[in-house]
Amino acid sequence: MTCSVGFFSDVPIALLFVTVGLGFLAGRLRVGPIQLGGVCGTLIVALVLGQTGCSVGGDTKDVAFALFIFAMGYSGGPQFFANLNRSSLRYIALPLIEAVLVLAIVLVATRLLHLDAGTAAGLAAGAATESAVVGTAAEALRHLNLSEADQLRMQSNIATAYTLTYLIGLISIVFFTSAVAPALLGIDLRQAARKLEEELDVNTAADQSDQPIMPRLVGRAHRVNEAAGQTIAAVEQALGGRSAISKVLRGDTAISLDPTALLQAGDIVVVLAARGNAVRGTTVIGPEIQLPEDQAQADDLRLATRTVVVGRKGVNGRTLRQLAQRASARAAHGVFVQSIVRTGHALPVGPSTVLQYGDVVTLVGAEARVAAAAVRIGDELRTSDGSDLVFLCAGIVAGLAIGTLGARIGGIPVSLGGGGGALVSGLVCGWLNARRPNIGHLPGAAVQLLKDLGLAIFVACVGLSAGPQAIALVREHGLALPLIGLLVSLGPASLSLWVGHKLLKIPGPLLVGAIAGQHVSTPSISAIMAASGSAVPLLGYTVTYAVANVLLPVLGPIIVALAHQLGG
Repeated sequence: MTCSVGFFSDVPIALLFVTVGLGFLAGRLRVGPIQLGGVCGTLIVALVLGQTGCSVGGDTKDVAFALFIFAMGYSGGPQFFANLNRSSLRYIALPLIEAVLVLAIVLVATRLLHLDAGTAAGLAAGAATESAVVGTAAEALRHLNLSEADQLRMQSNIATAYTLTYLIGLISIVFFTSAVAPALLGIDLRQAARKLEEELDVNTAADQSDQPIMPRLVGRAHRVNEAAGQTIAAVEQALGGRSAISKVLRGDTAISLDPTALLQAGDIVVVLAARGNAVRGTTVIGPEIQLPEDQAQADDLRLATRTVVVGRKGVNGRTLRQLAQRASARAAHGVFVQSIVRTGHALPVGPSTVLQYGDVVTLVGAEARVAAAAVRIGDELRTSDGSDLVFLCAGIVAGLAIGTLGARIGGIPVSLGGGGGALVSGLVCGWLNARRPNIGHLPGAAVQLLKDLGLAIFVACVGLSAGPQAIALVREHGLALPLIGLLVSLGPASLSLWVGHKLLKIPGPLLVGAIAGQHVSTPSISAIMAASGSAVPLLGYTVTYAVANVLLPVLGPIIVALAHQLGG
């Protein structure tokens, strides 16, 4: 690490933190749904500060990228493997289209414009808005037997090409998915989303931070009068959706909760329901009563909440309707799913919502029944702040070892490299932890820090070292790269739109969400949810996002190897 500018000549490492801090400050700039982002902001600041001649050594960069790419695999592993099934095939086709078409367009541009391997990889990373490609491509340059000067020049070109094309890729995909695609499909996105909500029987809101997925539940006790002679099922239906009778007392004895059981006058009924439905209890059932605090049945009125991570094989890939129809579900009668969070996004909750490994499910109901339901779904979410560093280090070492393996395809040497290997290892480790939470626990906040800080430090190192050579690439290909970047961004999206609509018959709101996911674009799904007023598009987004988040980083070494071959 070297720098000859004032204070930084004595403490050169301080420049790294100044770069990351200023980069994330610049990344907060937002225009509508478009936000620069911390990674792009850091790279821009690094390229500017790099003009002073300051640079950062390779060891810091390598350590940061290894931590980032492993953490990315760890967080995405459960959803990646959960989506490798027959029901997800039509969605998996979309990220495959993205990967193949990005590769094809970049290689054609490489041939026509005589791009070097670094510029080609940076073009793909920026236009596809997948920052991880910067790292996997930069590492792949080491396997090309280049001189140190050529390797440094190509690393500089990765950073510069990424910076030149990132905003083009980001703005174009946000506008395409939220406005252009619905117009091409001939749909009103808001109306189509509402119609799909009704078909899927879900209630959603685009801004779920202000409105919970499901209204708050309350417990009430009523003495049967008006409901005498009616079945339990009929009373629950009269109360409205998301209402359940959790206990019926006849005298001092709790009777069976069989839906066909008839209520009798004088029975005491304990109801759990959304507050809006609970107020109907007096009209539908009879007068509300207060159970004495020391009475055992009063416990049924005290609602408990448990947050569970899906980890049971019999639950993965099943809808809430399928789970509710099982005979064993009677023991969980009166337990409600309050929320389902997948990859940080709260999904719409309804009978057709599918659970997957790693989903974080919040259950609400009577304590005993919630506990019984939680055991059948998975393990309770750990709130421990401790990280299993032995597991973390072992996983990274295993990934680096995988990265040393290689093969020759058509005479071209191809390998995952340490970054690709760490990604694969992270996927497996994350999946293992989702299945066995007592193995390899890393808190979500710790994983997010590894991803954010690891990638930020890596791109800062690349940008600072690339700064002096960035101007040359801008002069040579400055205007052409953004134009090619627009094609890289919109070409796969347009083909996916046609294939998804005409061949795969994916409903419009889910299709635009899936296209945002294949582009790994969080700003796009935010814009889509704002335009539709619904969270339904997330059901398409989470599937393609999980797959694309693995496929696109792997493109880095492939593009470097093939582009170098074309240039050679």
